[in-house]
Amino acid sequence: MNNIKDIDLNLLVYLDVLLRERNVTKAAAQLNITQPAMSNGLKRLRTLLNDPILVRTSEGMLPTERALAMQDAVRGILYSVEEMVQPAREFEAVSSQRVFRIMASDYAASTLMPPLLARLKAEAPAVSLDIMTPSDISFHDVENGKVDLAINRFEKLPQSFHQKALWEDDFSCLMRRDHPLLSTYSLENYLKFEHVWVSKTGFGVGVGMDPHDVQKLGWVDEALAKLGCKREIRVFTRNYHVAMHLARQGLIATLPTRAAMLYKDDDELVVKRPPFAIDQLELQMIWSPLLQHDAGHRWFRQVVADTAADRNF
Repeated sequence: MNNIKDIDLNLLVYLDVLLRERNVTKAAAQLNITQPAMSNGLKRLRTLLNDPILVRTSEGMLPTERALAMQDAVRGILYSVEEMVQPAREFEAVSSQRVFRIMASDYAASTLMPPLLARLKAEAPAVSLDIMTPSDISFHDVENGKVDLAINRFEKLPQSFHQKALWEDDFSCLMRRDHPLLSTYSLENYLKFEHVWVSKTGFGVGVGMDPHDVQKLGWVDEALAKLGCKREIRVFTRNYHVAMHLARQGLIATLPTRAAMLYKDDDELVVKRPPFAIDQLELQMIWSPLLQHDAGHRWFRQVVADTAADRNF
């Protein structure tokens, strides 16, 4: 039986990174140590636990059943230690020069960032924002605290993340003011014209879209499928402003209302409710447990939440 005083607790850090990366070389890079040092750490873990920890398969290195069972407990221990050793100090927003890093979808960045920036200018004029796209980061980056907040629509999240819903949004159609659909506005005629699809949820580099895979097409096309209908998608894009500009070319863009309303004063475009019901979407912000008790992070989360709750924008 192992005694706690005889165990190098740094091995828990090694184990945590190895189980996340499932690759000795990548784990070594994460901890900024050499690959031989990480290999030696894995060897010591195997001896300590009397378990292979990682085994080589045709799919790469995979954790053993025991290692997987330990993963959440190890992560929890390390979170607790991180929180315990954080210095307790107040955050002076008015004089802070901190840079907050945010992963935000194009939809979130377009709708939330302008009023957030105006609020920061008044309350924390020297605070800066570093906005990244969903393709720039991974869940690991958020989990490790490399990103302060991720703001997007998420279908599935690790249980360890903290999260808060910012708002719910419905959908609108954006199209040219002279679009022929407007003279006979109905679902039947909506389906006769060409459309632009736009969406980007979660994390990671996007993959090509399959027009026949309704489940991956999202809210609009799932709503149509429930009615036994299908629209003619001419362009797929992950950028809301591209979709809105393509509406000028005659395509119909059906997108979240807050995004569509950015163009409500455009003389060439009109915003209309869709001629069918679509479930609302929820915009969320998520963050790492490592940042939960950081004074500056707590202040910034509250500013983001307060901005999102302001119905004046």
